[in-house]
Formats: sequence, C-alpha cells, structure tokens
Amino acid sequence: MIGLPVLSTQSVDFSPETSVFMGHPSHKGLNRRQLVAAVGAGSALVATGALAFSRTNVPRWDLQVDVLVAGSGVAGACAAIESKTAGASVLMVEALSVPGGSSALSGGVVYAGGGTSLQRALKVQDSPEAMFQFLTRAGSPNPPQKKMQLYCEQSPAHFDWLVAQGVPYTDKLTTAKGLPMGDESLYYSGTELAWPARELAVPAPRGHVPGVMGMNGGRTLMKALLGQLKRLGVELRTQVVSQQLIVENDGRVSGIVVDEGGERKYLGARRGVVLACGGFIHNQAMLEQHAPHLARCSAPWGGAGDLGQGINMGIGAGAAALRMNEGFAVAPIYPPENAIFGILVNAAGQRFIGEDAYHAVIGHAIAYEQQGRAWLVTDQRSSYSEPQDNFPLAAQGSTIGSIAEQLALPSGALQNTVAYYNRFAGKGQDPMYRKSKTFLRPIQGPPYKAWEVSVDGAFFPAHTLGGLATTPDGEVISSFDELIPGLYAAGRNTAGIPMAPYIASGLSVGDASFFGRRAGKAAAQNR
Repeated sequence: MIGLPVLSTQSVDFSPETSVFMGHPSHKGLNRRQLVAAVGAGSALVATGALAFSRTNVPRWDLQVDVLVAGSGVAGACAAIESKTAGASVLMVEALSVPGGSSALSGGVVYAGGGTSLQRALKVQDSPEAMFQFLTRAGSPNPPQKKMQLYCEQSPAHFDWLVAQGVPYTDKLTTAKGLPMGDESLYYSGTELAWPARELAVPAPRGHVPGVMGMNGGRTLMKALLGQLKRLGVELRTQVVSQQLIVENDGRVSGIVVDEGGERKYLGARRGVVLACGGFIHNQAMLEQHAPHLARCSAPWGGAGDLGQGINMGIGAGAAALRMNEGFAVAPIYPPENAIFGILVNAAGQRFIGEDAYHAVIGHAIAYEQQGRAWLVTDQRSSYSEPQDNFPLAAQGSTIGSIAEQLALPSGALQNTVAYYNRFAGKGQDPMYRKSKTFLRPIQGPPYKAWEVSVDGAFFPAHTLGGLATTPDGEVISSFDELIPGLYAAGRNTAGIPMAPYIASGLSVGDASFFGRRAGKAAAQNR
C-alpha cells in the first residue's frame, strides 16, 4: 500500500436497511489509446472527457488496492466477492450511509431458468433454449444476444452460486400473478403466459425470489451478499462519494477521485475500477435529456444514490452509452387479480393491450405509446373491492356512456369498444389481444368505474435501464469501439440484458448479479 493516510475508517453495518426513496467505426493508424499516449499528459484530460481526472494532477494516492468497486448494490457486491475470491485486494465505496443500493429496496427477484436446482426440485420443465427464445423474441428488437446466450446457458450455475453465498430459497411455487407476499420462491415473474410471448417461447416460471414473507426479498438478498463480503474481509466504506475517474496518459483508468466529509481524496486501483453506482432515475436533468417518457412518471423507483454518477464518470473517460432512453415504467393493476377482468383504454376510448400482460409491459405501453394516459374500466365484479390508493377513481356511473362522458372520450368510442369486447368475451375469445380465458368475461353489471392509470396521476414507478457499453466480462467500451483499459462496469451503470419493454421482474437484479460477478473476476485478473 502506497501513499499518505487512508480514508478514515467508519463502522459499517453490513445489514441493509430501507433508505430514503426516491435516477462504432473501425479506424486505421493510431487507436484511441495510442493517440492519447502520443499527445501526452496535457491533452489526456481533454481527450478523455471533462469528467475524467488526469493522473498527472494526482498529488498522492490516499489508498491503493487491486480492485476498487464503486457502489454497494447487488452488482457491486457480486463484483467485490468475485474479485476477493480471485485473490485481489478489494475496497468497496458507497456514497450513502447505508449499503445495499436500489437492490435492497427491490423485491430481490433474480430471473433465472434453463433448469435451475429450484426448478428441478419443483418439477418445472425449462431449458436454456426456451429462456433465450423468450428474452430475445418477447422484448425489443436487436437485443444483446451474446450476453443473453451466456446468461441463459449459465443461469443454473449462477443460481447455485447465489445459494452458496447464503441467499435463502424455499422449494415452493406459486402461480398467482405478482410478487409473492408469502414465502414462495418461484413464480411467473414476467409476461411469459400473456400473448404474444406465450406463442414465441415455451413459458416457464423463472422468477427466483428469497423465500421470506412480505416485500423483503431485496433486503434478504443484500443481507446475504454483504454478509459474505464481511466474512471474506472486504472493506466497505460508506459516505464516500465517487466524483471522477483518474486516467493515465495512455488512457488507462487507474483510480477514482472521491469526496469524504468534504475532503478530496485519491483512491488508486492497480488492476481495475468497477463502476456499479446504479441508474439515474433521481437525476431529473438527465431524465429530461435522455428519457423524457420516464421523467413524467409519478414515482421514481430506486435508491437515493441513483443519480447517474457512475454513467457520467464513464462517459467522461470516453465510454459509449447505449439505450439511455430506455427504462421500465410499472402500472401495477394487480393484485387483486379480479381487476384483470376489466379493460384498459386510452384517450381514444380504445383498448391497446391485453390486461393480463406483465405490469411493466402495460406500463411501457402507457408511458411510451399512449402519451402517458390510460384508464382501467371495471364492472361490479372486476372493480377494486378494497380501498387502494394506486389508481384514483376517475369516473363512476350506471352506464358505460356515463363513464365515457365523464372522461371526455370521443363520442361513442368507449361504448363501441365495450360492445366489441363483450361480443367475443362471452364466447371466451379476445381476437385483438388474446387475453387468457382465465381473465376473460364480458364487462357488464353496474356500477361501472374508470380508474386513472396515467403516468402522472397514478402510482407509476419507473427506473432507468440505459448505461455504459460493456463486453460480457464487464469491460467498458469507448465511443471508438475500443476497450478502456482498467475500467469495468455492471448493473444499471450499464446497458445490459434488461431492455424496454421490461418483460420480467428479476432481469435487472439477475443481470447485475451475473455480470457483476464477471466484471469483478475480470478486474482481479487484469495484471
């Protein structure tokens, strides 16, 4: 260890608690790294971006380790575990006072399949091929197929790794829609059973959630991972804010400039820096610039540290950023499941999606395709029977016409929509969106109600998915399609396998944990 005294030691509780809620062409001749080396230290800062800090301006190293991990969510924790296991000295820094990041606030779901030990124990038939077909066919075009293939093939082994870290799962399956509130650990966490996904790939339950009661999966997951870090002897320091990457004259990233208690300090990484600082859902300026559809959503969903700092630090060092407009927006119309018997309509009074779709697929359709406006129309049997504050009551009446008038919908539009829907629903059919027969029956029987399911008028959680371009090993790729030596990233600092529409709960945590592991291992092996 080189340099002046290290950062002041703080006593860190590794048990996460709920924190404040809620943000390439080919080139001949010199490559990017050679160009930076050629122009020398004076231009290195300019060449790598305003947010990078030239190594020539570092007066000292306050601390040096082999691998420096910024962020303590699931991506950072998994990266740190693998780096330490590979024999590297590791320091993890966290901007907030409590570790765990957005992962600790989540349901803790990991989307895994292909025949995991839990699937096999519950007699669930699945294959890597079926999982790959779902991920590549049911979502956006041009998915990152190499990453997805690797994720699907190694999904069973990755689940076993999580179990080995102490994450608890139960041999229990539920077929109810939505995150289990009991101690079940396996469920259909996405849109697998809804049309058109069920015709594109063989459905299977792939949502693996810690077997604990209530919305405590994320805390349970992070408690296990952070506990493993403590057992391994990995040092975690909180309230250390990462500000800029330190870049050598040849373009290699060698550390981070941080702020601790108002004092600037310089942390060096002999082998690599892993950025795992989360997304940017709490950075309103970045949202308005990159993801304006998400900026309108009423509930920014993530830890208070999701400010985009890791993404901006990477861009400052020359990294490419991908799919920055993408994210997930959630319209949780269920539970209760009886609400799915209603119909979702847009400002034209027309249906636009099957109501049995995964709630993030519904949310995407509203936020990105319906100008953020929609209503759930219910009858006596499909209405919310218990008080709820997710969706305000927008209209109520004894006829569909009165509902349409109160919503100021085009004349006759909603009546025609309901009439067409009822005509076929009575036969157990839905020609437009092929809603499952399980949730299909005519809309009839007053009182009729319309519930507001708009991005700014209802409970509409949102989170970002765009970020830095990386290889499957977490190596950060520059805007010149070259690797940035010494720089790695994972989780929502990157554009990984989750894309918009977000087709299943657990894709984000699954991606962050799996590719966080690979980034940590690659950084430790970088000599």
